[in-house]
Amino acid sequence: MTDQAVDTDGATLSGHASQDGGFLGRTRELKELRADIERAGLDTLAGTKAPRARVLLIAGKPGSGRTALAGELVSGLADRYPDGVLRTRLTEPDGTPVPVARAARDLLTALALPTPPGAAEDDLTADLREALTGRRAVLLLDDAADAEQVDALLPDTPECLVVAVARGPLTGIADVRPCTLGGLDTKSAVELLSRHTGSVRITVDPRAAEALVEACQAQPAALTLAGGWLAARPKAAVADLAKQLHAEGDEGGALDRVFRLVYASLAAPAARILRLLSLAPAGLADPHTASALAGCSVGGARATLDDFVAFGLLHRTPGTLPQYEVPGCLHPLLAALTESHDKPAELQLARARMLERTVRLLQSCRAITETDNPEAREKLQGMPRALRFPTPRAAADWLGARRPALLASARLAVADGELDTLARRLMSQFVRAMVAHVGTQAAAPDLYGVHGLVLDVAERRGLPRERAAALLNLGDLDARTGRTADALVRYRAALDAGREANDPYATGRAMESVGGAHQELGDYERAADWFGRALAERLARDEREDVARLYGRIATAHTYAGRYGEAQRNWRAALAGYRKLDDVGAYARALSELARVQEYAGRPEESLRTCQEAVEWARRAEDTRLQAALHLRLADTLLHLGDTTAAGLHRSAAARMLGEERLDDDREADIADAPREHAANACEIRSVPAGD
Repeated sequence: MTDQAVDTDGATLSGHASQDGGFLGRTRELKELRADIERAGLDTLAGTKAPRARVLLIAGKPGSGRTALAGELVSGLADRYPDGVLRTRLTEPDGTPVPVARAARDLLTALALPTPPGAAEDDLTADLREALTGRRAVLLLDDAADAEQVDALLPDTPECLVVAVARGPLTGIADVRPCTLGGLDTKSAVELLSRHTGSVRITVDPRAAEALVEACQAQPAALTLAGGWLAARPKAAVADLAKQLHAEGDEGGALDRVFRLVYASLAAPAARILRLLSLAPAGLADPHTASALAGCSVGGARATLDDFVAFGLLHRTPGTLPQYEVPGCLHPLLAALTESHDKPAELQLARARMLERTVRLLQSCRAITETDNPEAREKLQGMPRALRFPTPRAAADWLGARRPALLASARLAVADGELDTLARRLMSQFVRAMVAHVGTQAAAPDLYGVHGLVLDVAERRGLPRERAAALLNLGDLDARTGRTADALVRYRAALDAGREANDPYATGRAMESVGGAHQELGDYERAADWFGRALAERLARDEREDVARLYGRIATAHTYAGRYGEAQRNWRAALAGYRKLDDVGAYARALSELARVQEYAGRPEESLRTCQEAVEWARRAEDTRLQAALHLRLADTLLHLGDTTAAGLHRSAAARMLGEERLDDDREADIADAPREHAANACEIRSVPAGD
């Protein structure tokens, strides 16, 4: 491989295989870096064990081949670090540092470990350090912006190794000696050129090749662009290119001069596509991105992107889907070109086209999963063929490959501030597609960030209904990860927003969620009070199903508080509601809970009769698991009353129903627990039209 490397947004856990073509040069640097691993650190010299991982620093400006050198170094360490290489990039293409929390989350995901949605930076980095304890792995931290980023991610184990790539020294991290890169040696630089041009043109004029290397300052990125330019012009002499570069003068660096020459050789449509790739989210583009930005066909965009790869202007990312990365060293050059060649209104239109195309692709990605929905099938058939996915698996693969770019699209659209309508639609469709393909729980870490962006837009635009929805969703995710106090704050804010929007759904759900948070915190009196407020709202709107369910929630709160009389009254009210709704299953479950409360209240005979009635209703509902749980409860009650024979019969009946020889009390709790809060829809963004 050349001294260029493909970096992807996010983190990956990779093996150590070298790419085809082999690595060129840097023999001295590799030797120094490998020796630095063996070098005794300050702790060792002081007679103590190193408390943290050794850090190797490869410093150099973008385009110097620093990432490729880091990759080559770690590829030779497979035997010493059998747990593999974790890679992540710490700077966005536009130079913005990646938040440490996001980098830690990506690394944990690469390790196939859970990442609680909304977790704080300190918690995530602590989880990462704990996960790396006992492992022998390498962390490759590419394009680090500062020492604080690297320090926060350092493993607390000397068995791991950290290879950091940065522009300069990382002041503040102890015992780090930078390996500073300049240009390649002449022999390696000439060989890099010959890989693009073929050996003949180099052999016939070796001095011209050396002159070209000198004009490129032996920088790998500049040499790659020069080689691509020559490869596209088989009749051009190496000496001609060297003369053109010398004629450019000393303005800018070698990479700037070669890039200007390559850019000037492009046809106007291709040059425009290349410039607009500076708008590609996370520096990642696919044919649809380029097509939407430039307003051209998808096929034409793909052909142009492949041409750019041949020129060395883009890298093709690994995977089966066509996706391309803008090299970090070229991103500022492209951004400067768009600023000088394109009007702000044209750039805004290009961004809008890209977001609209992304929204439609996400709609298609979700619709392909709804094969049993005639409306979804009809809508899918109405889309252009280029936007349709052939199978759900193809849609899932696209969503997985484009996930970093999609998240970056949402962040950039919200930061823009002028495309909020498109940003809201994009986030809504992204959430729905993620839930459809990976499920709410697996998508929760991404959903948390998206709902936070929705909240930003809602607050900026003064949209109380959207603010309420975002706060409810964030509160639900906080509650599911144990941050109940934080969830309570969110729910109260959602209640205020719902009242401001005069949204009865948001208001009622917020009240119920506030009650649920108080119940989780052990404040059962306040929980019952808030459930009662929510009940009053539902009664006023005659929402009978929710009314019956809320009676059950109030009863549960009273049960936890030991107020069994109130609990029984509310369960009976719930039973009356379910009877009117003709909901046999819910009626059976409510009866089972009433029997539980009667047993807690010291009325085993009443509990026995209620439980027997519940068994009959569970049979009508064809709920075998509930029947088994009720038989177990009957067995316990009968045992308490001294009827061991009948108790044994009920236990045997439960075992037969579930096909098991033995059940214990834990199984009963698992099968039929008290009715809980309805599952909050953590993926809703209700203010976006359903048609989207």
